[in-house]
Amino acid sequence: MGIRSLAAELLPAALQGRQRAAEAPAGPVAEAASFAALTEKLGYLSKADQKLVREAYKFADEAHLGQMRASGLPYITHPIAVAGLCADWKLDVQAIMAALMHDTIEDQGVTKTELIQKFGAPTADLVDGLTKLDKLHFSTREESQAESFRKMLLAMARDVRVILIKLADRLHNMRTMDAMAPAKRQRIARETLEIYAPIAHRLGLNQTYRELQELAFEHLHPWRHAALAKAVQRARGHRRDIVDRVQTDVEKAFAQQKIKVGVSGREKTVYSIYRKMREKHAGFAQVNDIFGFRIVVGTLPECYLAIGVLHQLYKPVPGRFKDYIAIPKANGYQSLHTTLVSPLGTAVEFQVRTDDMHAVAEKGIAAHWLYKVGDKHGAGSADAQRMGAMWLQSLVDIQDETRDAAEFLEHVKIDLYPDAVYVFTPRSKILALPRGATPVDFAYAIHSDVGDHMVAAKVNGEPVALRTELRSGDVVEVLTAPGARPNPGWLNMVRTGRARSKIRHYLKNMEAEESRALGEKLLAQALRAEGLQPPSADPTDAEATALWQQLTRWSGNRHRGELLIDIGLGRKIATIVAKRLAQLLVEHGSKPDAVTLTLGRYGQDDSAPTQGVVFVDGSEGASVQMATCCRPIPGDQIVGYLGRGEGLVVHTAECQTGKRLKERDSERWMQVEWAEELSRAFETSIVALVNNGKGVLAQVAAAVSAAEADIRHLDMGAEPADETTELRLLISVRDRLHLADVLRTLRRAPVVLRVWRFKPG
Repeated sequence: MGIRSLAAELLPAALQGRQRAAEAPAGPVAEAASFAALTEKLGYLSKADQKLVREAYKFADEAHLGQMRASGLPYITHPIAVAGLCADWKLDVQAIMAALMHDTIEDQGVTKTELIQKFGAPTADLVDGLTKLDKLHFSTREESQAESFRKMLLAMARDVRVILIKLADRLHNMRTMDAMAPAKRQRIARETLEIYAPIAHRLGLNQTYRELQELAFEHLHPWRHAALAKAVQRARGHRRDIVDRVQTDVEKAFAQQKIKVGVSGREKTVYSIYRKMREKHAGFAQVNDIFGFRIVVGTLPECYLAIGVLHQLYKPVPGRFKDYIAIPKANGYQSLHTTLVSPLGTAVEFQVRTDDMHAVAEKGIAAHWLYKVGDKHGAGSADAQRMGAMWLQSLVDIQDETRDAAEFLEHVKIDLYPDAVYVFTPRSKILALPRGATPVDFAYAIHSDVGDHMVAAKVNGEPVALRTELRSGDVVEVLTAPGARPNPGWLNMVRTGRARSKIRHYLKNMEAEESRALGEKLLAQALRAEGLQPPSADPTDAEATALWQQLTRWSGNRHRGELLIDIGLGRKIATIVAKRLAQLLVEHGSKPDAVTLTLGRYGQDDSAPTQGVVFVDGSEGASVQMATCCRPIPGDQIVGYLGRGEGLVVHTAECQTGKRLKERDSERWMQVEWAEELSRAFETSIVALVNNGKGVLAQVAAAVSAAEADIRHLDMGAEPADETTELRLLISVRDRLHLADVLRTLRRAPVVLRVWRFKPG
């Protein structure tokens, strides 16, 4: 292998792209010249395929006839340039054709049916996947943008060529964005930095990733970019001697060992220098690894031999050797990284890889097409394909649980992490997770059922808290239980989009089921007060189905289940819906029944009036909540407030907050009572005034434990402790009798002066 020119290697790709764009001729000449340049790149396609590309070009040229870009060039020059970038990746004929026609549906009114007839369904599907949705369908730009991304990413999950063409499209737009208005440039650059550059990185297209980042940074912060670019240029001149000397030493060392290598210099991009300066709060002079070297060898064993040669030549920096060959990055990237101390005392990073690894490192998942067209090392891109496929599959999984476009985009952004940690299952399988991931992320990465039923975790054989951050090399074991379910608090600790979407999906389903059951109970009770029974829910009962359809049309719901959920969540009042349903039942021939009316008014003991009463036993889940302002427990007199979208919120009868709500919204209040048998303990707040001293907390905790209660939370306040201190405890008790027992036990403790139940107001 020859030694490439260092100067050419150090010239940023973004500047080369700008230079090419500036040198391009204008008008029809530019159009012809650029298509001629494209045909030169298509030598890897058969003659028949090249003919199809020419037909697609003619079709696109006619569709865009008379349309101009902001720069004044004919619009067709853009699709040709995009197709040229796809040809550099050696994409197949369908992708090249789709690249040429990618704006015809969106801008020129060409239909998908027309494309199918002329060029076949696969090409038409690619073009359709690239087409944005009509903005008129959405109320805001953000909603439209989120839905467009969702459509594109799902099309990409079905066929990765969609995103490759989209990245080529975005790259050319970024190279030629100078003619746009500054505000639009800023918006597109920010979108590129947040979405497209991370996607390129996730799919292993590092060359495209670096250039997109560099161009986005230049448009977002032109002054910062210009200042840093000048500083890099000056440093390049000052450090030329160091670079030349290191390169000469390295070449001699490998020549002596008779190892054939390619040595090339590489320079950090301006954006990566800027990011490092911000992360480390450092000045430009303190970023000392601006220059580095890449060593490309013939075989995998030679990678490790090369590291030996380098470590004999210069001293390695301890802790800076990374083996991404044994454990590849999440996007399939493989290389050995080491940092050495040069003769002049500066740190220099070296990357060692094979030709196949280099192709995957630069072109990622696109390397699949490079190998597909005849390269004898077809297995070289297997890791990139496998890693890319895993992420694409995760997009489909997230979509299955997420119907809201903005939420989907949020989950995808979470997954676009550039860094990763590598952890092991107990059976030694490696999983790549984003930095900061927890055992909960690990559980959902294995399977959604494992995550849903997780109760505890062990890391390296030791029990750990579920919010523990995992580190590379950890062996993680998940403990599950059949009755366990996700905790809403997990949403604050997970780092992967997959885990977040699975947890939200489960909680939404549980809330919907519980709210539906509560809504059904409330509607049945309200209807019995009218002397009628609810119609059957059996879909085979035509008359009952027709009744429910009439009711849902009146209420504005799509189906019976949605109406019941709305009642359970308090979005609709059960008594109002019941009156309308009673009216419909009477119209269909039903008559109020005295027995049903009696059932509605009296309980089973035929003595206590229980019209519209809801019984609370603690098993209701998200549909019935205990108000945190007064924290009712069994034995308290209680009332229920049907909050708007919150379900039923239970307050104590004397709660001041509840009384204010009742004055403002009286029709939403209903009678609730404690059930005879309760399924769990309930939380309440107590305050203990204690003498400050040694062992106070231990004595208080021992007293609570002796009364068979649990402390859920303890707060000593932010004030410095005096001779006496107020301790606020959130404890879990069975009922008021149990609470009285806890208070008596605490009063007997020598350190406790006073103790009482805390009730705001």
